[in-house]
Amino acid sequence: MDIKAQSLYQEMQGMALESKVGLGQPNVIQSNPSSANFSELLSNAIGTVNGMQLEAKDMAKAFEMGDKNLSLADVMVAKEKAGIAFEATVQVRNKVLDAYKQIMNMPV
Repeated sequence: MDIKAQSLYQEMQGMALESKVGLGQPNVIQSNPSSANFSELLSNAIGTVNGMQLEAKDMAKAFEMGDKNLSLADVMVAKEKAGIAFEATVQVRNKVLDAYKQIMNMPV
């Protein structure tokens, strides 16, 4: 799975800008608007992945206890979605760490 860091960063900036415009805030250029937005966006993404994992775990537990409203297919789909979301999060983390290492190795 190949995730391009630059395109991911641009997409996140665009989403943050859209959310500000959607809330009626003027398009004001700040000194570093991406730092707060990136941390908030990353926190929300990690929370979403965690929620997906907890939901899949709860569904599996309910299925094991004999819940008639859940099928094995529903449980497996939820587990796969959570797994894919986690793998994507790990890939983003790896790309961020690689970018940080490159910046730290730049001569001043």
